[in-house]
Amino acid sequence: MTDVNFKTSLSSASREDDDAHPASGDEGGGETLPYDLIELLFFAYREFTGDPDDVLAKYEFGRAHHRVLHFVERNPGIMVTDLLGILKITKQSLGRVLKQLVDAGIIEQREGHHDRRQRLLYTTESGHALAVDLTQLQQKRLERALIGLPDGSEEIIRRFLLQMIDPEARAEVLKLVRSPYDLKD
Repeated sequence: MTDVNFKTSLSSASREDDDAHPASGDEGGGETLPYDLIELLFFAYREFTGDPDDVLAKYEFGRAHHRVLHFVERNPGIMVTDLLGILKITKQSLGRVLKQLVDAGIIEQREGHHDRRQRLLYTTESGHALAVDLTQLQQKRLERALIGLPDGSEEIIRRFLLQMIDPEARAEVLKLVRSPYDLKD
């Protein structure tokens, strides 16, 4: 995966050419669109996923593998059908990624306790270790980002991220997140 390298920092980048960076879809000079927030979110996501990407590349895995590993680690015994709902991907896409993780000894599949047709997913010992390593990389990045922010910023960030999720999906997401704080819409 290739990233573009910038010679100027985000803070010193100037937007002198207004035609190259339109302020809004309204030619009448309407409300300015939050391009800076959108772009900062892209760059933050790139960095947040970039640290684990380097580790995953050693296994010839990508971000899809990371997402599957993360949610299996956080939800031992999760059914494949539930994982499909969380990730919102096709059965075919999950099948390909899951097969690679199983073949590598990172995830194991077990039969359901009451229904042998169910496939329950668990991380193996090496899968657990990999999941913890990836999470610690992201934890360090989050800790660095929170340094110097005012007290209460963590809660504001949680609320902001929750507000980014479609309202009808928030309750289900909150069941999965298991945050140490009580988040309400």
